[in-house]
Amino acid sequence: MDALDRVVKPKTKRAKRFLEKKEPKLNENTKNAMLIKGGNANLTVTEVLKDIYAVKKPFAVLYKRKNITRPFEDQTSLEFFSKKSDCSLFLFGSHNKKRPNNLIIGRMFDYHVLDMIELGVEKFVSLKDIKNSKCPEGTKPMLIFAGDMFDVNEEYRRLKSLFIDFFRGPTVPSIRLAGLEYVLHFTAVDGKIYMRSYKVLLKKSGCKIPRIELEEMGPSLDLVMRRTHLASDDLYKLSLKQPKGLKPKKKKNISHDVFGTTYGRIHMQKQDLSKLQTRKMKGLKKRPAEKSAEDGGATPKKSKSA
Repeated sequence: MDALDRVVKPKTKRAKRFLEKKEPKLNENTKNAMLIKGGNANLTVTEVLKDIYAVKKPFAVLYKRKNITRPFEDQTSLEFFSKKSDCSLFLFGSHNKKRPNNLIIGRMFDYHVLDMIELGVEKFVSLKDIKNSKCPEGTKPMLIFAGDMFDVNEEYRRLKSLFIDFFRGPTVPSIRLAGLEYVLHFTAVDGKIYMRSYKVLLKKSGCKIPRIELEEMGPSLDLVMRRTHLASDDLYKLSLKQPKGLKPKKKKNISHDVFGTTYGRIHMQKQDLSKLQTRKMKGLKKRPAEKSAEDGGATPKKSKSA
């Protein structure tokens, strides 16, 4: 049995908190990512990993030592690091003559590799190369995807899902306008993926809605897709399964429209509308002649008493 698979009883409060954090929950923690250098990573790959770590902080772990492994041939070391650091996302960087400036982005399911896509870096502009103001650490980005390939091709569709998982950040119940200050833009065209990051500047416009400008702040990557390792449809469907506690309970006779308006259906007995009491108004009051016509004859007027 593997040392990490044994039932471990915590001896300290810190170890107890760590094990409780790793336990399965209905609402899972924010996904952490581990960034790993290969045994022959060059300067470009190292700078890419550092910049992605700066974007992903504090939900990332950067391994500074080189690790001699090949994820497409042997995944045991990645699964070991995933279980050790409690990370479900990974980015592996390497460099060789056959595949220069190589990045492998992937995710785990139950501490086993689910999806894995290899990308080649053709052009890279670092954070420090663009002399502009940067967003603060932990800023939740807005993700924009452009290009038909992200909707048509299955490999690009999985890559889009991987990027969303990797960069989405924590789930928040509400946002404010000033918090929308970071944009990650992905464009798929002519077999390449262009990743650009911008800072949102809110300028005065003379009205309530501000004028928006985008200022590039880095990192900037031109990527090309290489090898892929995609999960089967059954395993992918199993990884998307939600626990019963998270599924909303269905309420009878209640429906919602596309705008979120709630409609309710009430079941009542059949009403006799002829006996329905309406609002009394002088304009709707019957005249004496109409009353006598309904009764079938004229009623004598009452004589005034002296």
